[in-house]
Amino acid sequence: MKKTQNLFSYFKNDFYAGFLVFLLALPLSLGIAKASGFPAAMGIFTAIVGGLITSLFSRVSPLSIKGPAAGLITICAAAINEVSAIDHPTNAISHLSAILLIVSALQILIGYMRLGSLAELFPHSAIHGMLAAIGIIIIAKQIPVLLGDDPLTYKGEGSIQLIKDIPKFIQNAHPHIATIGVIGLIVLFAIPLLPNNPLKKIPPPMIVLLLTVPLGWVWHLKTEEPSYALVKIGDFWSSIHWAPNFTLIGAWFFWKYVFMFLFVNSLESLLTVKAIDNLDPLNRKTNPNSDLKALGVGNGISAIFGGLPMISEVVRSSANIGFGGKSRAANFFHGVFLLFSMLLLIPAIEMIPNAALAALLIFAGFRLASPKEFIKTYHLGKEQLAIFLITIFVTLFSDLLLGVASGILVKLTFHLFSGVPLISLFTSKREIIENDSTTIRIKIFESAVFTNILTFKGVFDDIDSKKNIIVDFSHCMLVDNPFMEYINQLKTQKEERGVQFTVIGLEEMIPFSKHPLATRRCKIKF
Repeated sequence: MKKTQNLFSYFKNDFYAGFLVFLLALPLSLGIAKASGFPAAMGIFTAIVGGLITSLFSRVSPLSIKGPAAGLITICAAAINEVSAIDHPTNAISHLSAILLIVSALQILIGYMRLGSLAELFPHSAIHGMLAAIGIIIIAKQIPVLLGDDPLTYKGEGSIQLIKDIPKFIQNAHPHIATIGVIGLIVLFAIPLLPNNPLKKIPPPMIVLLLTVPLGWVWHLKTEEPSYALVKIGDFWSSIHWAPNFTLIGAWFFWKYVFMFLFVNSLESLLTVKAIDNLDPLNRKTNPNSDLKALGVGNGISAIFGGLPMISEVVRSSANIGFGGKSRAANFFHGVFLLFSMLLLIPAIEMIPNAALAALLIFAGFRLASPKEFIKTYHLGKEQLAIFLITIFVTLFSDLLLGVASGILVKLTFHLFSGVPLISLFTSKREIIENDSTTIRIKIFESAVFTNILTFKGVFDDIDSKKNIIVDFSHCMLVDNPFMEYINQLKTQKEERGVQFTVIGLEEMIPFSKHPLATRRCKIKF
């Protein structure tokens, strides 16, 4: 008889994976909270909620780990700075909590309206450009922390100014603090390069702590260096209280950040869940709407008590798979271990140098803005690289929303210059032909692009799941990269279920690069 699956069906695997993910999440959550402008303790609290609460929902992504993420640092910090200019800085987090509580309600509403698939509407090159820009901003903001500079000397500086000030930060570095930070960076960048890596089973952040905490003790950081040299938790439990303050709800910037958080938080989480599903050894597929509802509940509880926004975090989620996690119980156990750390380990945690956390965040930023991302985008086509770079540039010099908007605008402009009618960008023009009782042919006309993926998705969803499918692009003017990725994933899913899925007509089109998923344009205009 088949074993009934429940939260603890894979207890041994998930307990072990949850413990190792906890070792990874502990320093990252502390660092993300501090960089976001929150008390360090709130990073742990958010991760606890992400582990204990969201894992109780039966239809959440089975392998994703939810908690605070580096990708939201820049929005949190910007929101706190903007609120502090209007109200007293001590009230900033309470106003941000009100913003996040509304975001959580909207996420739950979007989930119930089954609109989670709207994430497909955003071009990947613009989203990756946004994430790369976030990575650059994180690196810029953490360099002075890594070197031990006084936070008051660079408070309020933008990322461009911080980059310009790097020589000054180096000149004013505290030798012991900077040494700890540099050691952390060396460990994080060097360990993945080691052949036959004996440290493979130990999370690199834990290795950083095992090296840097003793150095901090030997060099007396607590007594002989400035107070900002070490992590400060304080009374964790007194930090948890009713936080939301809605007195600024009528202000424009309040709703600007509601939209920014809703957009980035939801989109990054949904993309992570989709990526993690592709790595799942058991080939499970997450319902994006159910996961978004669980995320909204987690964000709501976190916001009520002054915590950070959370997402399905890609580094911890992929590590969970590597550590052998099998179900959502791994996320639950990682939350349990974090809870016990706040009960038993606060004195030990307060021995962690902030420079070590800065090294972790710089490494996280590097992963977002890795040269590999630039090369990968270039291989998809020069137009994809242009969208990617413009999104980065505008984000660095303005904000995330304008950055993504500029990337989308550039992509639409490319499509229009390729001869695609404007109306075709938002509608699906197709003809459905039943070849016989077992096969359906779908002829696609004019364009198949990121802005009309959802309309085509509805067409494919309505087809009898047992019928074979032929997708004919012979009469299509343009098929862009996001649509190529969508049709490729759909083909894989159908074939896994024994359905024949044939694509024709692409071989007659001109690809924008040699990549198999590059944008393709028809040789002649119809």
